[in-house]
Amino acid sequence: MRITVIEHEAGAGLGFFEEWLGVPCEVVRPYLGESVPAHAPDGLIVLGGEASAWDDEGYPWLPATRDLLRTSVGNGTPTLGICLGAQLMTMACGGTVERGGDGLEIGAREVVALPEAAGDPLLGGLGRAVAVQYHQDAMTALPEGAVRLAAGDQYPNQAYRLGERAWAVQFHPEATPEIFAGWGADEELVVEVKRAAGALAEAWRPMAAAFARVVRDQAVRTSAPSAS
Repeated sequence: MRITVIEHEAGAGLGFFEEWLGVPCEVVRPYLGESVPAHAPDGLIVLGGEASAWDDEGYPWLPATRDLLRTSVGNGTPTLGICLGAQLMTMACGGTVERGGDGLEIGAREVVALPEAAGDPLLGGLGRAVAVQYHQDAMTALPEGAVRLAAGDQYPNQAYRLGERAWAVQFHPEATPEIFAGWGADEELVVEVKRAAGALAEAWRPMAAAFARVVRDQAVRTSAPSAS
């Protein structure tokens, strides 16, 4: 059992999730020439990056990544899209991603779980939490059937679930303060994220563990022998 991870750039890796998931991960790095697989056998995480989700010319692996996301969501494979990954999942499944009209959302910012998140396997106990943000593109229309789970002041679509086992989050639950610092933010924002490190772990470690649990549970279900 392993989680397939699509990493779009060296400075936007698994971060906290490398420790928190507790499930082996196979990291695919298409920016180094590695091929995006056609399917993820057990689970899929698509990470963030500076690309726009529609920039296929600049990032020629994006179409294959959208295909992989579409296949994983359709197959019921446990799937998590993070920031760019969330936007790619949105486009792949029929939603809309555009340049955000309210500018760059950056730093340690609050996200709020919506009533629809009650009972959700990943975000059911979230409430209000601080999250690392770094994006200007935005998910402006969610795919048909998506259940919106979290909102924010600057951009309303911060998290949603599609089907039973696919989630998209606009923020970066995986980003350590060191990763955020490497993205070239102003020092004041870097200090802000460093001060929030404890709150980040408190909020997003349970989400990572919950996603790993979904992966394990699905792997058990699919490997169980069918009744004769």
